[in-house]
Amino acid sequence: QVQLVESGGGLVQAGASLRLSCAASGGTFSTYAMGWFRQAPGKEREFVASVNRNGGSTYYSLSVKGRFTISRDDAKNTVYLQMNSLKPDDTAVYFCAAGRFGGLPEGYNYWGQGTQVTVSS
Repeated sequence: QVQLVESGGGLVQAGASLRLSCAASGGTFSTYAMGWFRQAPGKEREFVASVNRNGGSTYYSLSVKGRFTISRDDAKNTVYLQMNSLKPDDTAVYFCAAGRFGGLPEGYNYWGQGTQVTVSS
């Protein structure tokens, strides 16, 4: 059983940057692809980014590609999401997940509780 804990969210102004972290425990981190998803109020959960098991491949939603970067540090059992040039539309609760590489939420077996990101205009 894998436990995931996100951190790093907060309130920032448009154009600012944030780095989210997700610390994993209870499993073999290197055997999982990792993903980030987000959910805004009144909207469905949407895919943000994914990184494969060895960190060699990444995949992004079109809405964040070029602004966000996902990375992983297997020595620390942690996955990161560097978010630059933030926009008010990026406001959401951000979740990390462990499972199968890609953008489908059903491919991920384990989920964190989420961290709030609020971007003011």
